[in-house]
Amino acid sequence: MTDTTVRKLSHVPAQAAPRNGEIVPMSLRTVHFVMPGGVDDPAAPSGGNAYDRRVCLDLAAFGWRVHKQPVDGAWPRPGAAARTELARTLRELPDGAVVLLDGLVACGLPEIVVPEAERLRLAVLVHLPLGDETGLEPAVAADLHARERTVLRAVAAVIATSDWAVRRLVAHHGLLPERVHVAAPGADIAPLASGTDGVSRLLCVAAVTPRKGQHRLVEALAQVTDLPWSCECVGGLGQDPQYVAHLRDLIREYGLTDRVRLAGPRSGADLDASYAAADLMVLASYAETYGMAVTEALARGIPVLATDVGGLPEALGRAPDGGVPGILVPPEDPAALAAELRHWFGEADVRRRLKSAARGRRAALDGWATTAKHLAGVLSRLPDAPRRAA
Repeated sequence: MTDTTVRKLSHVPAQAAPRNGEIVPMSLRTVHFVMPGGVDDPAAPSGGNAYDRRVCLDLAAFGWRVHKQPVDGAWPRPGAAARTELARTLRELPDGAVVLLDGLVACGLPEIVVPEAERLRLAVLVHLPLGDETGLEPAVAADLHARERTVLRAVAAVIATSDWAVRRLVAHHGLLPERVHVAAPGADIAPLASGTDGVSRLLCVAAVTPRKGQHRLVEALAQVTDLPWSCECVGGLGQDPQYVAHLRDLIREYGLTDRVRLAGPRSGADLDASYAAADLMVLASYAETYGMAVTEALARGIPVLATDVGGLPEALGRAPDGGVPGILVPPEDPAALAAELRHWFGEADVRRRLKSAARGRRAALDGWATTAKHLAGVLSRLPDAPRRAA
């Protein structure tokens, strides 16, 4: 988390986390967390799902009991059954209830959410502005932006996952800055990755979708086939089958089938093993509000080569001595990615500097307790009386 974030949230009141062996108070306040129905599906991992699951566990340490309210649907543009279920879920909550809504569920349906702002204490957690998803038709993106703006202007508080995301939401939707708060994702410090040979194993952890830009990564790798790399892409393959098929065709076209592997989704020990074998994390995203895969890599001392978009620079951060634990390149620029890969392979000093900075950054990462603390502070400061819809 950046110094700016720390300063911004230093005023947020929150209970200290209990020490080992201490008993969590029984008089917990209740928050109803409305989230996508697939949040626990191991076949469809995402940073947003991981964030939602983790804060459900950690909020208790700061005085909040979480009632999970998953709603199945093709969010953010669900069918009739999902719309009905969301409306029913909110309608059945008692007047004055504290409700945290995942923005993927809430922001596309102002006609359902906004009327409930008259009687419920609503906060919306925005993982990614809806219209910022890559590949949307302009008319669809504009409609989603307009719907999201209506929802976010109506609720009592908006929570974003980086300083960049706060600025984006405030500027694009005309929100009052004091109503938009940061609760950046945490990271669990893990054993240092042993790597493969210190240089050649590349790892990309991201759902295989246009926004994550794996096609640009493949194009970059095709420019450095003389180098002894292999690349494992770990991430869900079910969100955009057409894009996955295109990516497989591209890999075959460049003759990289023996060197680029689409491993599908992984979690637990299998994901840990992928990180443990990695020498360098690579990401070619077009848009990121933060970049949890970056901090997951840094939590293992793995340097990062990624695109300079959204909140990724915040996630990358700096080591306490000022060292930068990775390299950022412009998006949509496979040649820049390829050039930095040549530097990584060809310059031992570059590798030593990046690895040292990654280990320094690892020791300075904030944990998930910090995320839950900031989130709890926002919930605690919601108005006692439900806010009237704008």
